[in-house]
Amino acid sequence: MTVTRTALVSGANRGIGFEIVRQLARLGVLAVIGARDPKDGAKAAETLQSEGLDVPVVALDVDREESAAEAVAEVQRLYGRLDILVNNAGILIDAPGGFNASVFDLKSETVRRTMETNLLGPIRLIQAAVPPMREQGYGRVVNVSSAAGQLAEMGSGYPAYRMSKTALNALTRLTAAEVGPGDIKVNAMCPGWVRTDMGGASAERTVEEGADTAVWLATLPADGPTGGFFRDRKPIAW
Repeated sequence: MTVTRTALVSGANRGIGFEIVRQLARLGVLAVIGARDPKDGAKAAETLQSEGLDVPVVALDVDREESAAEAVAEVQRLYGRLDILVNNAGILIDAPGGFNASVFDLKSETVRRTMETNLLGPIRLIQAAVPPMREQGYGRVVNVSSAAGQLAEMGSGYPAYRMSKTALNALTRLTAAEVGPGDIKVNAMCPGWVRTDMGGASAERTVEEGADTAVWLATLPADGPTGGFFRDRKPIAW
């Protein structure tokens, strides 16, 4: 019997997360929009329903301690399982200067808020989602990271965001190592510079291109990679 896979995507009411949900739904995955404001999630779901895609919504605020466990429990209650977790929700609030922000101007509150969303949010979701994945013997975890977090090519600019994505990459490696071999895959990906509210209108990539590698990792076969960092479906340096 073919199992219908169920996915939860955080921050999925817009941007790359929305497109990940769309592409997963087109592949026959029951893709759930995780949205901080369920009203925003419902609007996104309506757009996909107009395309013939039945996409549910759950409330998910990655900054709230209990929300991750509540969202995972709700998906399991409604659909009986959670097979795929995509940690997509993220913020870039470095200032002043935006992309040119300096570490010498970095405020403690900026670091705290950035780490809360970009690192603690994924930790909470992984802690809630991976144990039942281990029980069922199947799971895919995709962390939407960024080349901005690569130590191999680290430069200046938006320091809080860069550090949060480096930490997210470390979380990817730690989680993959703890889960070990088997049919649970934990990977990170870089979508590239994408035309979203965060990336801006000058970005070079479409949301379709930005979402592709995440969808590929979310649907890996049993012999697929784990503990890796990918862009355009190819490994890249940490």
